[in-house]
Amino acid sequence: MPHEDNVPWTFRKILRLELVLVAMLLLLTGSNAALWDPLEALRKYSRNVEFDISAWTVQAIAEKGISAALKSEKFLSFEEQNALVDAYLQQVDLVNQLNTSLEEAVAAPELEDRAEKVAELQERLYAQKQYLAGLANIFEAVVQTHTEHTLAEMGFGWGGQVFPPVLYKISDLPQNLIVSPRTEIRTVLSLNLLPGLDTLQKEVIEEGIYTEFDYSALVEPIGGLSAYPAMVMQTTSFSWLVETVAHEWMHNYLFFHPLGIRYDVNPQMRTINETVAGLAGTEIGNTILMTTFPDKLPPMAAPKMRSKLQEPGEEAGLVFDYRAEMRQTRLQVDALLAAGKVDEAERYMEMRRQFFWEHGYLIRKINQAYFAFYGSYADQPGGGAAGADPVGTAVRKLWAESSSLKEFVDRVSAVRSYADLLALLEQPN
Repeated sequence: MPHEDNVPWTFRKILRLELVLVAMLLLLTGSNAALWDPLEALRKYSRNVEFDISAWTVQAIAEKGISAALKSEKFLSFEEQNALVDAYLQQVDLVNQLNTSLEEAVAAPELEDRAEKVAELQERLYAQKQYLAGLANIFEAVVQTHTEHTLAEMGFGWGGQVFPPVLYKISDLPQNLIVSPRTEIRTVLSLNLLPGLDTLQKEVIEEGIYTEFDYSALVEPIGGLSAYPAMVMQTTSFSWLVETVAHEWMHNYLFFHPLGIRYDVNPQMRTINETVAGLAGTEIGNTILMTTFPDKLPPMAAPKMRSKLQEPGEEAGLVFDYRAEMRQTRLQVDALLAAGKVDEAERYMEMRRQFFWEHGYLIRKINQAYFAFYGSYADQPGGGAAGADPVGTAVRKLWAESSSLKEFVDRVSAVRSYADLLALLEQPN
């Protein structure tokens, strides 16, 4: 277990509280930077279902304040913390199973004693959710503590303190509305909508924006949101969780640097930010697992994704390479849009969506907004939804040339443009 530094505990507690308050004030102030957006009219289709991040933040801060005052994780040994992590993940799995059972009981045809079974499942589900909520507070504190220790060891701390302090909350996440011009792939508007919108509600918003304003729109789920505290989706995958917590913290960290401040200036800056956060999240998450929770390291991923429809034992030549196929799709769409063939590009994207569906990838919609959203995440080689965009490749090259994560972040955090990034690559290391 990572060691404690020599700073007196009372001083550390006061300093941490001050850092949390400063970070909250600055991050919340920065969240309203785009109120001047000229695309305000498009919100007529989303305004009634937009997520109130301010109300969520107030509640989350109150809960985090209580948790910070109790500091329950300080009284747990490493073995007890590890057992708590296991108990939490098992409880999430149990709640998921009960949710599935309840859905089946409601939908199953000709089910005897339906009302009684549904009522029993509802009662059990409520009780188990309450127990899970109690576990979540201390579980989150354990993950926050280990993430901060790891960040401090990597050089991101001063006197044992990391700024901004790692703060996250497991929550039902909002869904993201992305809007792009039809003539090019570029995010012009991004809004958080209420969790749980069904497919028909999404389609009404997307088709309304498309028909009335001639923009491409998509409503997609997200796994994390760099609010403060950061929002993270409930999951049974501990490796995914710690990586996502680190990813969102990196966004919060970059907010205090030129790179993060200029996140929304253009698609290139968005891609640089997301690629940096992706690389950092993976590095920090893997370090936490290897040094503290080695039993929770996931198995090595296969280099290619196997089609969900492919049976085991089929020849290797039939392995479906999702990233390569998505890259091919993006390249063709870019070419068609560059030639001014917008309608043809949209027909092609729908044809490719059906192709992916036939291979087990149940994508609801592929359009310009789809690529504007997913094309920003370029931390993995091979293109994927980013296509031939050179921005992610440049970030990964800088990462490969850096001796440590801290050195990489120190260099890239000062970037104000893609030109700055290319200039960094030309400098002697």
